[in-house]
Amino acid sequence: MIDKEKKQALEAATFKRLIAHLQKSTDLQNIDLMNLAGFCRNCISKWMAEEAKKMNINLDYDKARSEVYGMDYQEWKKKYQKPID
Repeated sequence: MIDKEKKQALEAATFKRLIAHLQKSTDLQNIDLMNLAGFCRNCISKWMAEEAKKMNINLDYDKARSEVYGMDYQEWKKKYQKPID
């Protein structure tokens, strides 16, 4: 078994790797993520904001979304979001 502190560090590193992967994979659209995995970048942002609230951390949804996208959401949409066919 992994002790609690190491497990938490491992989970944090894994999460950071997931976010970095999603930030690099700009060709992967949120709709594709939703269809395949049942969650997308926006879902992760909502979860982050909800968990922050539980921990009394001041992180609203827009700030969380900027963390997940690696930039302002509107900027990401302009650069990378493809029109839905």
